[in-house]
Amino acid sequence: MHPCCGDGLFHVPEIEALLAHASWVRDEHRSAAMLSRTALFVPTCTQVRGMATLKEIRNRLKSVKNVQKITQSMKMVSAAKYARAERELKPSRPYGTGAAAFYDKVDIEQDREKPRHLLVTIGSDRGLCGAMNSNINKLLKNYVKDNADKEIKFVTLGDKARQALYKTHSEYFMMTYSNFGRQPATFSDAAEVAEAVINSGYEFDVGEIYFNEFKSVVSYNLRPLPLHSLESVSEADSLAVYDSLDAEVIRSYQEYQLASVLYACMKETNCSEHSARMTAMDSATKNAGEMIDKLTLTFNRTRQAVITRELIEIISGAAAL
Repeated sequence: MHPCCGDGLFHVPEIEALLAHASWVRDEHRSAAMLSRTALFVPTCTQVRGMATLKEIRNRLKSVKNVQKITQSMKMVSAAKYARAERELKPSRPYGTGAAAFYDKVDIEQDREKPRHLLVTIGSDRGLCGAMNSNINKLLKNYVKDNADKEIKFVTLGDKARQALYKTHSEYFMMTYSNFGRQPATFSDAAEVAEAVINSGYEFDVGEIYFNEFKSVVSYNLRPLPLHSLESVSEADSLAVYDSLDAEVIRSYQEYQLASVLYACMKETNCSEHSARMTAMDSATKNAGEMIDKLTLTFNRTRQAVITRELIEIISGAAAL
């Protein structure tokens, strides 16, 4: 006879120990099953992440290839425009050298301490041409900073200077010409600007023209040329020997000389712009090609890793069965 408790059940120590052990084994099997299901679930998440990475790389690769096509097309267009600009540059250079020789003979000196200054800059309407426009913008900012006590006016050819400086330096702009560089510059364009400057009524004491002088396909320099006012030319001592020169003749000749200098500077800048853009687009095309090679290698490695992971999951699943 075994002792009986108040609840009517018999309690044998050996039986209770066996039941406790069976319960522990059942809990262990349940925990192992849950861990097994969790382990099978992890590679599925990894696979999804791998497929998402492949999609991102594929989209980026497609985008870079499209950019490469655009830069290659722009390079070809710029090469054609550069060839034409270089042919037109050589006949235009005597206009600038002739006017410069005249001013050298007249021997006009500018006093930079005088208060009224005029800067004429020749840039471009479009970007993607290296540091050509940014150099002009930096020059104008530094000129204003270094001559804060002077009255300064800008005449800009090309829309990039206006876009970059008008918000902060609007009070310095006297005239702005856009749609410059889309078509080859003509002497009529230069004459229009020269007439506007002469007839503006701004009697400046110090004037300079800044343009990008073409050196080679990969080289150009930002160069200044002196710009003399009508008053300074009229008061030159070297012109006093010509008694027949009245004010109207000097005015007409000064306007022609200014137009000649501007025409030569426009041609120099136009050639520099197309050569700089051609060089920039060539570099961009090469960089895009290198990026495509790296992305292709990354895509192939990622795809290989995804395939290898899937094979491991299949083999592990078959072994588990």
